[in-house]
Amino acid sequence: MTQLTPQAARLAVSLARQAPVVGARQPVATAVGPTAPAAAHVAAGTAHAAPVHPAADAHHGLAVVLFALVVVVTLGITLWVGRRGQAAEDFYAGGRDFGPLQNGIALSGDYLSAASFLGVTGLIALYGYDGVVYSIGFLVAWLVVLMWVAELVRNTGRYTLADVLATRMRQRPVRAAAGSASVVVTLLYLIAQMVGAGSLVALLLGTTGAAAKTWTIVAVGALMIIYVTVGGMRATTWIQIVKALMLMTGAVLMTVLVLVRFHGDLADLMNSAAHGSGAGARFLEPGLKYGASTTSRIDFVSLGLALVLGTAGLPHILSRFYTVPTARAARRSTMWAIGLVGCFYLMTIVLGLGAAALVGSKAVKAANSAGNTAVPLLALDLGGGEGSTGGTFFFAVTSAIAFATILAVVAGLTLASSVSFAHDLYAQAFRRADRPPVTERQEVVVARLAAVVIGGLAIVLSLFAQRLNVAFLVSLAFAVAASANLPTLIYNLFWRRFTTRGACWATYGGLVPALVLVLFSPVVSGSKTAMFPGVDFHWFPLENPGLISIPLGFLMGWIGTVSGEERADPDKFAELEVRSLTGAGAV
Repeated sequence: MTQLTPQAARLAVSLARQAPVVGARQPVATAVGPTAPAAAHVAAGTAHAAPVHPAADAHHGLAVVLFALVVVVTLGITLWVGRRGQAAEDFYAGGRDFGPLQNGIALSGDYLSAASFLGVTGLIALYGYDGVVYSIGFLVAWLVVLMWVAELVRNTGRYTLADVLATRMRQRPVRAAAGSASVVVTLLYLIAQMVGAGSLVALLLGTTGAAAKTWTIVAVGALMIIYVTVGGMRATTWIQIVKALMLMTGAVLMTVLVLVRFHGDLADLMNSAAHGSGAGARFLEPGLKYGASTTSRIDFVSLGLALVLGTAGLPHILSRFYTVPTARAARRSTMWAIGLVGCFYLMTIVLGLGAAALVGSKAVKAANSAGNTAVPLLALDLGGGEGSTGGTFFFAVTSAIAFATILAVVAGLTLASSVSFAHDLYAQAFRRADRPPVTERQEVVVARLAAVVIGGLAIVLSLFAQRLNVAFLVSLAFAVAASANLPTLIYNLFWRRFTTRGACWATYGGLVPALVLVLFSPVVSGSKTAMFPGVDFHWFPLENPGLISIPLGFLMGWIGTVSGEERADPDKFAELEVRSLTGAGAV
């Protein structure tokens, strides 16, 4: 069926009229990333529709109850865990006493944001084969993490990426560079999540207007600060575990219902999806989204490169490897995460095809041009649709899962950025050599204060960004991670000649071009879905800078190393090599 039920149609109109739904992994006007776009432009046919609240007029109370339940459970976990240990190791790494399965679930929770649940499904519903490629790219990224990062980072670091570099480099410059890049990545990621949170929650509670979104953003920011300052990594990990289990349960339930609707016949599902898409057989073939021009094909390569390589440089992912006691446990954690992430993205394929078949790609796009409403529209249909109690309940549950996902992700991001600031910047880079070293207790105090400041900054910036297309912040976060963090990390672990100068050049040489290229790309100006659609100062044709900035990061690291007079210490590299491969001397 390609037509919406009356209730689903009302929801589609309301979603299009009000605000974006979380889910930023989209190819529309930006690169993909695990977060929310702002104010996607709606189809012209909905421009003059009367605003109607989603999920039927009288059923917002159910969403309120479920959202409150999520908040109560997560706050309870935080307060319970927060009483256990106040040392730096507890706050930064959760005491390193999580098992591989627990940490693997938490890793998948960190990675599978609401964008994965809503955004990727929407991409598949709109673009078929081209959307499925996104799922594959996100999964392949974890193979890079498994092979290059997990065990080696766990053996050579203590709390942050800068710890890995400082093993063989001069402390102050590398910590300043790596710490700054980590804060930039997490803050950009965080702002996008916060804007998406405000839009999603205000919409699902049936409210409209800037005031409702503002107070929602403030409330989510306040919760985020409480999670981090009270519970630290231990509480954040447990929240991630609960959230990941909720997300997987919701995805499994919806997948089963879709398969039951088509009697387990995948061929029938695919054919119905192709018919519902309006594109026919092209829906199941490559090129529906990225085959229009040479530029779009190159842009897809650039986007995929950033996503596949960026995951291995995301600070909140890297910090997870320090919550387990050994490198072997870190590797097993990654394997559990790969299994969970792989299963999840297989389910998104079924959900995306189901949305195209049961709701119709045209209706999904009319509700939100990025396809972010595919999951709630599908939930309405699977629950009974047309004003049914089942449809409303299923819609509310799906929304509550997305809300729990947002809370967990913003907590992990805030913790990662506050730890980078306290441990790398405050305690090392900004500390004068003639002053006494910072104690671990002082570091934890500063980290808590940094969480408050960073959370407040994210709230303020999110309030200003409510009406802007902030999806580019997510693509930028991945591009910066892949351009600045990954080259430095790879060179440090595997290149004997790599120096402090090379590390700084690699970090800044990837960070600055990524920022500049996005600033002058169609994401910011020159297109209808740009951040500033009324002006055009773009000269860079691609929406994602990864194809340029990632090689630049590696190139600048090499130039900085070979052009300087500094020589790497062979003994320190030998020590790093032994420690990274064997775990001897690991903290």
